[in-house]
Amino acid sequence: MTTPYALVAATLDQLTRYAPFDQMAREHLVWMIERLKVGYYAKGEVVLAPGDAPVDTFYVIKQGIILGEQDVVRAQENAAWLELHEGECFPLGALMSKRGVTSTYRAGTDTFCYELAAADFRELIKASEPFSDFCSRRIANLLEQSKEVIQAQYAKSTSEQQSMSSPLSAIIRREPITCAPDTSLREVLEIMHGNGIGSMVAVDGERRPVGIFTLHDVLSRVALPGLSLDEPLATVMTPDPYTMPPHAFAYEAALVMARHGFRHILVEENGRLKGLISEKDLFSLQRVGLRQISGTIRNAVSMDTLKGSARDIRQLAHNMMAQGVAAEQLTQIISTLNDLLTCRIIELELQDSPVRGIEFCWLALGSEGRLEQTLNTDQDNGIVFNPDDGMDADAVRALVLPFAKRVNLALAECGFPLCNGQVMASNPRWCLSLAEWQDTFAGWIDHGAPMDLLHSTIFFDFRPLYGAEHLAGALRDWLSEAAPKNPRFLHQMAVNALRNRPPLGLVRDFVTGDGHTLDLKLNGITPFVDAARIFDLASGGRHTNTVGRLRELAEMKFLNEQDADAYIQAFLFIQLLRLRLHHGQCERGEALTNKVDPDSLNHLDQRILKEAFRQARKLQTKLELDYQVRS
Repeated sequence: MTTPYALVAATLDQLTRYAPFDQMAREHLVWMIERLKVGYYAKGEVVLAPGDAPVDTFYVIKQGIILGEQDVVRAQENAAWLELHEGECFPLGALMSKRGVTSTYRAGTDTFCYELAAADFRELIKASEPFSDFCSRRIANLLEQSKEVIQAQYAKSTSEQQSMSSPLSAIIRREPITCAPDTSLREVLEIMHGNGIGSMVAVDGERRPVGIFTLHDVLSRVALPGLSLDEPLATVMTPDPYTMPPHAFAYEAALVMARHGFRHILVEENGRLKGLISEKDLFSLQRVGLRQISGTIRNAVSMDTLKGSARDIRQLAHNMMAQGVAAEQLTQIISTLNDLLTCRIIELELQDSPVRGIEFCWLALGSEGRLEQTLNTDQDNGIVFNPDDGMDADAVRALVLPFAKRVNLALAECGFPLCNGQVMASNPRWCLSLAEWQDTFAGWIDHGAPMDLLHSTIFFDFRPLYGAEHLAGALRDWLSEAAPKNPRFLHQMAVNALRNRPPLGLVRDFVTGDGHTLDLKLNGITPFVDAARIFDLASGGRHTNTVGRLRELAEMKFLNEQDADAYIQAFLFIQLLRLRLHHGQCERGEALTNKVDPDSLNHLDQRILKEAFRQARKLQTKLELDYQVRS
């Protein structure tokens, strides 16, 4: 029986307000609509339940709410890990895998669903690429649509911009000009001048790079020493130059340049030179000066210069935000530059200081320790030291604390506020010997008091920033062995983490707080950070970065690879929203916060944020089941 035209038109109008139907060809939508049936489910009625038989129906919610439950627990406000609303579809994973569902789907209100037979669902996947892509990569697909919207908003500022996500193979401008290491300097300089290039790569007979020489080297290594131009290039070139593979990303090369002060990166594949990437290649179109900022920081001799660099970092972050640089890349870039700034402050404060003779390591904690800093961040740091023979820990601490206080105050001058909770190296509690840190951590793990659990969420994400990194490495080794041995402590961490639930409502999309806002850090980022930390500690992992932890857990088969990818995508989207929020607040001269009014987001971003919160709840459900935490 042919579906009446008016009904087709009405259904088409409703469905095209939602992904993926808004991306599909009209003919494919009409084909689907002509095969849809409408089902009614009373509040509390089970639509799908776990079983051996493959799912035989694809559902799209026409009106109402569907709740997803795990185990056989009836959905409560804190028990359901999934809430689906009008325009959303299910159960994609089961249909794609031709299996039964692993969760119970229950009507949260009186609900109507469009229903499509599984055979027709598979035909539609074959016919419609947007539909197929969405079903196999739901959150990734939504993120791509959001990225397109952002790029359209920034179209004017991003025109002709080089993407920081581009592989190096896409940035190589031409075949590199090379020579043998025994070529004379005179000939090398003539070749460079004739070709208008600023560097020469020396290769061996098999085209393996063995050295690099740049115009920057001419003054310091040739002209000033008065070296004869008949000397071979090998006498002045930089041997064993840094290389990266063609599939490495532009932002990774930029980070290497920033960390080491390089102006060029060689691209090498299977041991052979494939190309050369210069700072100009990376940033001439971007109009950002990552290496310039890092160079200024390295050479700074005054606080005024460093304060200017701190402002430059924030401006650079704004520029790159406007250019659509991804959240993972941008937070790493911000953290890397902040690392360099901190290290330079430490170097300046160490000059003529008695601390110079002490073996210590400055530790980055919290978001800085995880390389997840945004524009809104205060200080979280500590010191681990090794007392010299004849000195006890108290004596060393007495020397180190004044130095640590000067560093903390200098960081505050550069725009990193002092921590209200005093989690800083200038606090005697967090300026400890290796043995004292181990005793402190052991006390937290053994007792698990509320404050111990709070401290563990900050301090267990430590990362060495400056000094004797082996001390931080020894502490990480100790923690990786100690934490898995105390399941009671990990259970307490899980209970504590599960008190903070993603703000999803059963009656409306979001549960908002003061001023009709959502806290993107507390309720959005933190559930992922906490769960990843607990699973990582349980598995003896060594990562501190949340994305790194989730990837490591997937590699160890502790998490399903597809689930881990969805968690990562969701986490990074919320980070992206935080960065966009901070960018807008800076533009308007407002104080930086993590609170956003969901009504200020476009429909697509609201949809993805809801999906991201669901992924956080799904990850929490695994935490809940693994540690037998009752809701």
